[in-house]
Amino acid sequence: MNKNLKLAIAQIAPVWLDKEKTMEKVIEYISEAAKESPDLIVFGESLLPGYPYWLSLTHGANFNDQIQKDIHRHYMLNAINIENGDLDSICLSAKANKCAIYLGTIERATNRGGHSLYCSLVYIDKEGTIQSVHRKLQPTYEERLCWSPGDGHGLKVHALEDFHVGGLNCWENWMPLSRTALYGMGENLHVAVWPGCLRNTVGITRFIAEESRSYVVSVSGLFSKKDIGDQIPHHELIRAECPEVVSNGGSCLAGPDGKWIIEPVIDQETILYAELDLKRVYEERQNFDPTGHYSRPDVLKLQLDNKRQSVVEIKK
Repeated sequence: MNKNLKLAIAQIAPVWLDKEKTMEKVIEYISEAAKESPDLIVFGESLLPGYPYWLSLTHGANFNDQIQKDIHRHYMLNAINIENGDLDSICLSAKANKCAIYLGTIERATNRGGHSLYCSLVYIDKEGTIQSVHRKLQPTYEERLCWSPGDGHGLKVHALEDFHVGGLNCWENWMPLSRTALYGMGENLHVAVWPGCLRNTVGITRFIAEESRSYVVSVSGLFSKKDIGDQIPHHELIRAECPEVVSNGGSCLAGPDGKWIIEPVIDQETILYAELDLKRVYEERQNFDPTGHYSRPDVLKLQLDNKRQSVVEIKK
């Protein structure tokens, strides 16, 4: 018999562009969720320290603009450097509470020189060990003004209880080959993280579930005008251009038949819980398995390069 997996969905707002305070909030929510003994807690895309909402509010494409430089500098200084141990406290919390974590971060990567930013989805196992850091392959639209394209190193699936769990950032979930890579590695619980909006999650969550015959959880964040703190450079300008609500959540969960288990939840900071039964995956794979019996690798095949990219290769 397969062991069911207990899932916690943390739909929260960051302490926007404040690394330390957002980490404290994440740890608080891990502790709160741990009261229900989940196997996995998932947080939204770029939660730590927040999504770059200012770009679309302050003419982010203006070249050589001092306002954009000031805000970007602040963003970089609040980004996560994993090699320096910035996530150690969250790893310790995962270990203490015996739960795995998917956490959306903004990473300032040492192996790419330490001055560029990546939208990275980090998987921490129940022992508090970081098992993968998936840098978003292709930032979307205005995100390209501050995030760098990632690589395939973090496209991995992790064994968790009897499940195999993988994840993608936001519109990566629309990339058929990215999804296929995870399916082919045995994924049967797909984690889709988003900065937060019902319009993003309401359609694609059920679609991926029906395509993959897997459980699919979409986890979103929240953001509104009141989240713009006075410590942020040019906060008056950002606040003046910001609608009252920018991201309204939309976290949800679909079963391997594509039907809702938890319908999208909006406009509230909350933790949602579910218990997943792997037997439902086996039932739905009976008539369709996208990289198994319903595939033709003799005709169509995907090639994945999972090396961590770097400009400098140091040979010893």
